Amino acid sequence: MGYYDDHYQGRNNETKSRKGGYLLASFVGVLLGAMLVIVAIPQLVDLDVLPYQLDEQSQQTENGSNIPVQQFSYDITSDVTKAVEKTSAAVVGITNIQSANFWSIGDQQEAGTGSGVIYKKAGGKAYIVTNYHVIEGADQLEVTLEDGTKIPAVIRGGDIWTDLAVLEVDGSQIETVAEFGNSDLLKPGEPVMAIGNPLGLEFSGSVTQGIISGLERTIPVDLNGDGYEDWQAEVIQTDAAINPGNSGGALVNIAGQVVGINSMKIAQSAVEGIGFAIPINTAIPVIEDLERYGEVKRPAMGVTLRNVNEISAYHQQETLKLPKDVTEGVVIERIVPNSPAEHAGLQELDVIVELDGEKIDNILDLRKHLYIEKEVGDEMKVKFYRNGKLQETTIKLTDESSL
Repeated sequence: MGYYDDHYQGRNNETKSRKGGYLLASFVGVLLGAMLVIVAIPQLVDLDVLPYQLDEQSQQTENGSNIPVQQFSYDITSDVTKAVEKTSAAVVGITNIQSANFWSIGDQQEAGTGSGVIYKKAGGKAYIVTNYHVIEGADQLEVTLEDGTKIPAVIRGGDIWTDLAVLEVDGSQIETVAEFGNSDLLKPGEPVMAIGNPLGLEFSGSVTQGIISGLERTIPVDLNGDGYEDWQAEVIQTDAAINPGNSGGALVNIAGQVVGINSMKIAQSAVEGIGFAIPINTAIPVIEDLERYGEVKRPAMGVTLRNVNEISAYHQQETLKLPKDVTEGVVIERIVPNSPAEHAGLQELDVIVELDGEKIDNILDLRKHLYIEKEVGDEMKVKFYRNGKLQETTIKLTDESSL
């Protein structure tokens, strides 16, 4: 019995001894691990393995004790943020204010909002480019700067064909002016950002990012709402989100340069990510004319026109006396007295089929050739049918505002 007790006691002593050894070893391991961590962390930070800034602060708990807390912040500066920072202050909101009707409360009301880009500052004035449809019908215009300051604006000039307009404001509060890039150098897949005020000033300065989806896209435009195409706008396609209110804002490349003026989008439930912007290289000569003259100086012939394909086959043959194989072209309905067309010998019911060797099928073709390829004062060769015979003349173009 005594042996059993002594032996049991001996085993207890041996067990306690082993436990003490295990505890000591564990404690030493934890201590060594902690020392390694303390030594390693500064090295990791020095080597930028942890790209964080450590900001140690004290946080007070309910019992009043202070617990040190480390807050981590990440430096997210990138080419995109630099580009946006460079240009965003030059993008402004534009409010179109129109006279109210009899039943409206108040004398005037807000008809819509859009965006604009400050592109120039000179002589105490600042100049803003926007879309024509943003300022159309306005009795007053109000520009909202990035900091919320509102200043009145006057229309310097507008052009319905290119959907561009130039505004003038007091430049004393303007600090940032956008830099224009070269839209001819754009490539599909190139990253771009759209900056503007989607859905109004509540979301002013919104930035969306995407890529150049396509170049030299042609979009038919009905300017007078008669159901016929009046113009074909050549635009940049992008998948950067462009929504109502973004119109007139900036499409910016990765260098922070304006390469387009946001203009429109395809608004269909089955379509996503198809927005359009006016190439800045197309916009610049229009902007310069609007700023200087208040209008775009375009060449003109001095005629009113109608498409041949809108005329019945009977009148094509009996009235115009066209050959049976001629079913396209442009009919002269009226000639302005003392106009370039009259001086060149053109007459009513002449059918124009070619300009400078370029086939003309409709009014749209004629306008594109006249507005894009010709300038005021240029000469233009015209081929036309009169009484079934093909003839040719040369016309010297004039400024359409002089007619």
